[in-house]
Amino acid sequence: MSAFFAFLHHIAAFMLFAALIVEFVTIKDEITVRVAQRLLKADAVLGIAAAILLGVGILRVIYFEKGADYYLHSVPFIAKFSLFVLTALLSIYPTVRFMTWRPAVRKGQPPVIDGGAVRTIRRVLHIELAGVFVIILMAVLMARGVGMYE
Repeated sequence: MSAFFAFLHHIAAFMLFAALIVEFVTIKDEITVRVAQRLLKADAVLGIAAAILLGVGILRVIYFEKGADYYLHSVPFIAKFSLFVLTALLSIYPTVRFMTWRPAVRKGQPPVIDGGAVRTIRRVLHIELAGVFVIILMAVLMARGVGMYE
């Protein structure tokens, strides 16, 4: 059962990363209906993947693997979880912006958005991607037992 939850955790992590890359590559200065639709879909996948990742991760910490005591005494785990929460909070801005586009997209019209907002969304996506890279580093350190304290 532990291997199955590890598999789910990794699949969700890869889905999250892929959706984030799709958002980053897709968002451009001009947001067409098609671009907006793609961003809305990618953001939905990102949200679902994040929810699965968090839920399965919590189950793994509590019921599987090395136990909660191990993880709660791991500096890399605490850093990884904190970065995940921070990245999730950062992702609220693009999600809210994308959601405001839905009425226009449903009517087949491109959303009205200024260039500054697009630049801000790209900047946030950059930060989120950097956060994911650091999360991966923390996962490797955690798995190797680096940064354990009593």
